[in-house]
Amino acid sequence: MEKVYLVITICAIIMIAPMLSKIIKAPVVVIEIVLGLIAGYLGLIYENETLKLIAKFGFVYLMFLAGLEINFKLVKVIKTTLAWNVVFYFVFLYTISGLMCWLFDLGLTYFVALPIFSLGMIMMLIKEYGKEQPWLNLALSIGVVGEIISILALTLFSGWTEHGLSASFFISILTIISVIAITILGLRVFYIAFWWFPELKKFIIPDSENDRYDQDIRFALSLLLILVSIMLILKIDVVLGAFTAGLFFKMFFSQKHELQEKIESFGFGFFAPIFFIYTGSTVKLDIIDLDILKHAMFIMAAIISIRLISSYLVFYKYLKFKQTTLFALSDSMPLTFTVAIAMLSFNYGLITQSEYFSFIIASMVDGLFLMILIRKLYKWFKLEEIKA
Repeated sequence: MEKVYLVITICAIIMIAPMLSKIIKAPVVVIEIVLGLIAGYLGLIYENETLKLIAKFGFVYLMFLAGLEINFKLVKVIKTTLAWNVVFYFVFLYTISGLMCWLFDLGLTYFVALPIFSLGMIMMLIKEYGKEQPWLNLALSIGVVGEIISILALTLFSGWTEHGLSASFFISILTIISVIAITILGLRVFYIAFWWFPELKKFIIPDSENDRYDQDIRFALSLLLILVSIMLILKIDVVLGAFTAGLFFKMFFSQKHELQEKIESFGFGFFAPIFFIYTGSTVKLDIIDLDILKHAMFIMAAIISIRLISSYLVFYKYLKFKQTTLFALSDSMPLTFTVAIAMLSFNYGLITQSEYFSFIIASMVDGLFLMILIRKLYKWFKLEEIKA
């Protein structure tokens, strides 16, 4: 019977979150996390393996949507005019992170965690502000590069903590490099195949009037789950598989607008909310003290400041002050990967339990605070006229 109440609670939050968002004029993801936190504190949402699995799928689905949202025109612009800017941006991120860790005598966990990226919150910004915002488009494109670097960093960090500098550690490095190379090669092979045999596209996903068996959804979700399963077998973060599935559809089936609308409706309407509600419910308010909160604020300030400094140094000429500020803030919400690194570090004794809770709170409050701040700045900067 408890599981029935759990389902009712989750579904009730999914239903009322958009209504509350309209009433109090706060981003819906903020409402979902806060309601999840309250429900968790009241015991209405508790640790449950099925819920955890669905929440994980919600995050995976968000990464699938991230691949679908890639703007290839902007990627070409970055490749031709901003390639070095992107390189310098990441160099500055990790350099400033290293300096901060040296100044405050922080461990390796902080060096890996502070510059980490995650596309989940950026996807929610795209849902709210549209796809044509220059700062948000750049944030997504940079975020994709950052996500891949983050996956590599997380894999290296995980291998180092588990195996040390052993053969297994180097095998894990070669595995992820090989998977990335095979992914790029595979997309190239499909590109050539579809160029030589264009009718193959319609055979895989027919036009709407000829698709009697919802072949588009079958193929999309099956491909997503197959690639995610392959990543699980290879012990690589499933984000890479989900993102590759989305990128595949963006490259070869971008004209299928109806399919993209179906996929987005499922994601933003159901799976993503479960992920954010579950994330909110994981914070245990009864064991939080002032020292944990202070350290959480320090971590949050560090995450934001290194991105603001790096962004102004690299992209100010391209985006100017207003959009550079929004770009930096939108890339400063690495909720899921921060939690993953903190959990890994705590399990291997690299950080204390208090530091672990500080990381969890910092990642959540960071997302809540910046979603609200971005909305306020967006209106204050008067950028509504360029909204798609």
